Formats: sequence, C-alpha cells, structure tokens
Amino acid sequence: MVTLTEVIEFMGHPMIKATHPTTLEVTKDDHVSSRGDCIVGVSADRSLVDLAEEMKAAIRTDAHIVKITLEAAGDSFEFAAKGDPRLTLSSRRDVVIRRSSYACDRTLAVLAAVAAKDIPRRIVHKLRDSNCRGRLEIEMEKP
Repeated sequence: MVTLTEVIEFMGHPMIKATHPTTLEVTKDDHVSSRGDCIVGVSADRSLVDLAEEMKAAIRTDAHIVKITLEAAGDSFEFAAKGDPRLTLSSRRDVVIRRSSYACDRTLAVLAAVAAKDIPRRIVHKLRDSNCRGRLEIEMEKP
C-alpha cells in the first residue's frame, strides 16, 4: 500500500486561542482576529488548492481515513478525520478540519475526532509564539 503525504508549514501567532468546539483551521492570512478561535496557525505556505491532485482524489474517497498530525516546536498531536466526495479542496487561503459533515471549499476533512479545543494546551501555548514554526502533516493510503 502506498501512503500519500502532504505537509503545510505555518507560523504561530499571539492571538491563537484554539478553543473552537467543532473546527480547526490553518490559514495563509498573517493575522488572527479575536473571533478566530478555530485558527491554530497563520502564514501557511500552502492551502487546499495547492495539494497534489493524487491527494485530492484520495481525500474525496470517503471510505478512507485522513491521518493528520499537528506539530509545533518539537511537540505533536495526531488525530483522524474522513474524506468525502463532496469536498472541492479549492480554497486558496484556508485549510479547515471539521467534526461535522459540513463540506465547503475550505474543508480538508470531515467527521474529525477532534477540534481546536482538543489540542493539548502545551501545544497551544507554543502556537501563541509568533516565532513558532508549525506543520500540518496530512497522510492517506492511496485508494
């Protein structure tokens, strides 16, 4: 079996709260508003539109699990979500992972086991440092 892997690198920000109960987001934007409680990283080097077509095709296969690893300053948190045929994976700005089954152009995966509020607080603390470099690693078995 072949494993597909994509990595999105991003930076931390002092306004990161990571308290949202249903979503988790990484954005290309360089700021976080006071309402952005799902955002865990800014200034991302890529968004959904930048993923390889082979990865996009795999994510659109809802029978497969999407393994996601959030890394920040040497610490990591791993969780699972699902793909869905409805995902367009076309956002030029954001990468959103959802607990619900809601799908839009910003959605990477649905039915996630976690949301921003579930990230260990030791990692969130690191992500509040604007010098913190983070990574979102996306892995799937090729269908």
